[in-house]
Amino acid sequence: MTSIRLIDFRLDRGHASAAAAGADQPYDWLAVVTYGKLHIRIDGLPYVASKGDIVYVPACASREVDASGNVFHEKYVALLAARESAAGLPLLDEGVPRVTKYTPFEWMADRLRTMLGEWQEQAPYAVVRCEAILLELAAVWSRELLKEPPSPSSLLLTERMKAYIAGHYREKITKEELGAAIGRTPNHAAALFKRATGQTISEYAHAVRIKTAVYMLKESLLTAGEISEYLGYRDLSYFHRIFKKLTGFPPASFMNERNSK
Repeated sequence: MTSIRLIDFRLDRGHASAAAAGADQPYDWLAVVTYGKLHIRIDGLPYVASKGDIVYVPACASREVDASGNVFHEKYVALLAARESAAGLPLLDEGVPRVTKYTPFEWMADRLRTMLGEWQEQAPYAVVRCEAILLELAAVWSRELLKEPPSPSSLLLTERMKAYIAGHYREKITKEELGAAIGRTPNHAAALFKRATGQTISEYAHAVRIKTAVYMLKESLLTAGEISEYLGYRDLSYFHRIFKKLTGFPPASFMNERNSK
């Protein structure tokens, strides 16, 4: 049975120090950079990981962060128990250090935020859910290793569709509108968007709305109902369902942070 045993999971922010680089051994080290650049040496070879890059260093490899080259950066870090049997996933089974990019960054970041919330909350079965999310991510990352990278033209069209959604996310967005925005047929636009981001148009639009909702719940004085209305959710119960699905928590849990300031 395919499995992952998670030892620790955290969000690191700041300037990594070389002194702390090897402190996590003898575990496999898996990091996802979400901001800035991480300069690191793996078995003596230099690598630079930027936003959206996945860094995997098996326990058998040496790892040293180049503190002199690092600017401020943010990364999720998972420590995994070294495996004696195959997981059925190339990313983990081959025991090869990797620095690779995963294109559907927003989807990956949403899953990592959910995982961090579970790990920090430590509700019943939180570790089980975290390992399940990480296994899902590792499976998708391994699948990406088998794919051809998207062409520059596809990436450009995808960025244009993302920009359109960023300007209209409070409205209902259709594949017809995105097709018109990039000069392609609706079905071509929808297929291209799914292939490049790992999400449907609707899933991506919901993710943008809920990301905005999290910020507003923490920083504004608006009620959940007012935020729901602002974001285009006319049904408050539907907003609650989508919010809980994407974040793992109800809106009220983020409003509590507002009250604690």
